[in-house]
Amino acid sequence: MSKLGLKICWPGLFDVGFLFRFFLSILIFDAGVMAKILIVEDEKDMARGLKDILEFEGYEVATAETGKEGLQSVDKEKPDCIILDLMLPDLDGYEVCSRIRERSNAPVLMLTAKAQDHDKILGFKVGADDYLTKPFSVGELLARIMALLRRSAGYSHDAEVIRVGSSLVDVKHFIVRRGKQEFSLSHYEAEMFKLLYARANQPVSRDEILDKVWGTEKFPTNRTVDNFIVKLRKKIEEDYRNPRHILTIYGVGYKLSP
Repeated sequence: MSKLGLKICWPGLFDVGFLFRFFLSILIFDAGVMAKILIVEDEKDMARGLKDILEFEGYEVATAETGKEGLQSVDKEKPDCIILDLMLPDLDGYEVCSRIRERSNAPVLMLTAKAQDHDKILGFKVGADDYLTKPFSVGELLARIMALLRRSAGYSHDAEVIRVGSSLVDVKHFIVRRGKQEFSLSHYEAEMFKLLYARANQPVSRDEILDKVWGTEKFPTNRTVDNFIVKLRKKIEEDYRNPRHILTIYGVGYKLSP
């Protein structure tokens, strides 16, 4: 185990998966659509290791050692994704994440040595999109970054309040308003809604929802997707038992008809 807390095995890189990612990074570079990633990390060895790995994968990388520098870099660099360490020398990582959300919709992957559920919940509440506990493998890091970038590319953050029937869905503040009623959205409910909205009027399979909303989490199943669909319907539909907007596509999954 290196000081970085990353499980690095260089001989293992040279497999089919590595070659695919290598040639994909070349194509991304040639196409001029290289994603920019900002690393906010005060441990120099960790920051250097992450930067080397991501640049090798074809990403453009900027770094910051403190929370204040990170916020300045968000304004200056306009990153497509932000890797944010929870423990910083000046500002608490939660505070930094909250301030990032005031100025950017770029997905935030929070890094921490803490593995308690309440730490993760707090991270999601202040705007984190994913949570990775040290130590972690290079493969898992890259998979989560790719998932966040795919999810971000498929959703227009300009549409922060979306009308669905008689409901107004405020995806920035995790709120649904229907008439005089107001409902709070959980992190996963909001992410599921954003995915369905990005693919409005198109079927989205349960497997795709699991992959893009829950990512590499081990516990969710197709039943989890169904349960969260019911929760969304109760908040968005006038009659959740006879939905008009969040529709079941039998044998496939679901689609949103705004």
